[in-house]
Amino acid sequence: MNIAAQIGQASFGERAARVAAIARAHADQVDKEGRFPREAVDAMVVERLLGIQVPPSHGGEGATFSDIAELCSIIGQACASSAMIFAMHHIKLSSLVEHGPESPWHSTFMRRVAGEQLLLGSATTEGGIGGNLRNSICAIEVADGICRLEKDATVISYASYSDAILITSRSHKDAAPSDQVMTVFLKDQYTLERTHVWDTLGMRGTCSDGFLFKGEAPAEQIFPSPFAEIAAQSMLAASHLLWSGVWYGIAADAVAKAQAFVRAAARKSPGQTPPGALRLAEISNQLQMVRSNIIAGLKTYEDAKRDHEKLSSMGFAVAMNNIKICSSETILTIINGAMLICGIMGYKNGTPFSIGRHLRDAHSAQLMISNDRIYGNTSSMLLVHKQDTSLLG
Repeated sequence: MNIAAQIGQASFGERAARVAAIARAHADQVDKEGRFPREAVDAMVVERLLGIQVPPSHGGEGATFSDIAELCSIIGQACASSAMIFAMHHIKLSSLVEHGPESPWHSTFMRRVAGEQLLLGSATTEGGIGGNLRNSICAIEVADGICRLEKDATVISYASYSDAILITSRSHKDAAPSDQVMTVFLKDQYTLERTHVWDTLGMRGTCSDGFLFKGEAPAEQIFPSPFAEIAAQSMLAASHLLWSGVWYGIAADAVAKAQAFVRAAARKSPGQTPPGALRLAEISNQLQMVRSNIIAGLKTYEDAKRDHEKLSSMGFAVAMNNIKICSSETILTIINGAMLICGIMGYKNGTPFSIGRHLRDAHSAQLMISNDRIYGNTSSMLLVHKQDTSLLG
């Protein structure tokens, strides 16, 4: 049976599991060398996972966000950098899927992503804005049907390896910082001059260096919807949910290592409760809480997508913010608990119970859209919005 036939008969989960096996084999090397997880990303292409979110009408498979979050978790249990690249790609693809169908250029490009398995990068940060993706200093210039943009991007997700970059800017030179648009630039339409090197504590394989971006392309590649609408209705929810899927995967693998450690200790001392057993029960409970939080968030998003008014509401924004906060903060407690269970064998690299990479990768979670910024935004909304206390939503 050829690979196309195998893929056609396999579930999303089975295809992601094959990617995860490859990602796991190279995860420690990717982390140690801070290199792009080429093997894992190539496997995503082979398994045709980069286009699954695209609707069947445009050549994709119509995967739901719940489907994609589950794949983020599967790959995240093997290699957080590989999973984060997969999540970031699908976060950008969600902007195309939700806001591109009415635009002939973006609709055609969506078909290309599915057909050619193109990898989409993200450039929403900029020097001088303090990490606030809803503000831009740079402005796109449009003349004679051509748009030009120069942006000092402090971080561009895996920029050197992307087939296209979706980048934000002010809509014109006289626009307010929050009056933004997002534009698709293809690989042959921009140049990158590296300004910052991605030498980080964790998530090292995402290779998100800083660059001076200079692009020129047909103006039709600017999204017709303002970025404020894209951010509120797809990007922020997609980010919080798919990132949470990755983080859950990291924590789940750490708990699995801790469980294996406790079981090994139990076999050595039959009839005795191993020292880490109670702590294992505690972190298992916390992991279930994160899982339930993400599942509830995915249902909230899928329900809200049928009602654009709800999708842009304060209540929806508060709910998505809370999911991100809970996931990003709780996984650190879980992984630290797993480290305490495994002891020195978890602290050391190169053992079956090593958790150092998991802990370092997890520390990025509170910084990807700063939790302090999210708390600030949520507190402002709660001054005027009544908290939903219904169990049924």
